[in-house]
Amino acid sequence: MTAVRGLWPEAQDTCTSLGLMLLLVLFVGLARVVTRQQLHRFMMAHSFVLEFLATFQLCCCTHELQLLSEQEPAHRTWPLSLIYFFSLVHGLTLVGTSSNPCGVMMQMLLGGMSPETGAIRLLAQLIGAMCSRYCISALWSLGLTKYHLNERTFVCRNPIQVDLPKAVITEAICSFIFHSALLHFQEIRTKLRIHLLAALITFLVYAGGSLTGAVFNPALALSLHFKCFDEAFVQFFIVYWLAPSLGILLMILMFSFFLPWLYNNHPINKKE
Repeated sequence: MTAVRGLWPEAQDTCTSLGLMLLLVLFVGLARVVTRQQLHRFMMAHSFVLEFLATFQLCCCTHELQLLSEQEPAHRTWPLSLIYFFSLVHGLTLVGTSSNPCGVMMQMLLGGMSPETGAIRLLAQLIGAMCSRYCISALWSLGLTKYHLNERTFVCRNPIQVDLPKAVITEAICSFIFHSALLHFQEIRTKLRIHLLAALITFLVYAGGSLTGAVFNPALALSLHFKCFDEAFVQFFIVYWLAPSLGILLMILMFSFFLPWLYNNHPINKKE
């Protein structure tokens, strides 16, 4: 009985964090409904606000998930379960947005998005990422749980645990795999696709989380590690901005150019 009482404050703090994330999701969902009703005639403003809200939700929830993952879980799979669950939540509630500059870049390079729309969405993502940081700082200053410390947002907690080449390779591979799946899962039914992508994200975080955090999202990395960008800009820019972008470029080169070229030049397809 004493052990149960000892665990109760921990469970209470966890429930508070989960409730806070769900409230953020509900708030963003309401804002998205209002945006669709009021700004549907203004395409640029509509795209900007929806992308801003999506990035804001993703970054805020990830800040809180990172906080929970740093505590001693009752079971080691608990953080991964939360990642899977909230990946599902984001997939279901943020339809039509990418919340990731790499996703915008992929659509632009494949011709699925105009440069003007891409620039608007990139700007919205960067602003959403920075706003989420200040919002989380304000929420943590309320001290809703014992882990909510405002000072956390002003300290660099370097997630890179390997040397620079390995970190670059890790983020590039994660970006390559995720966006390859995103591109080729389009024909799968929406409900199944969201589960597959959530499972893939969970696997990538499990595989690369201990090396670089497995972020593969420049906007999210900026929100999570802004102080680290300030203190070690070159390293973090290369790992969390250039490496995921490199993964996108390699993915496009492989599936749009190399594999078609290999198929067309295969001896079986050559006409004698």
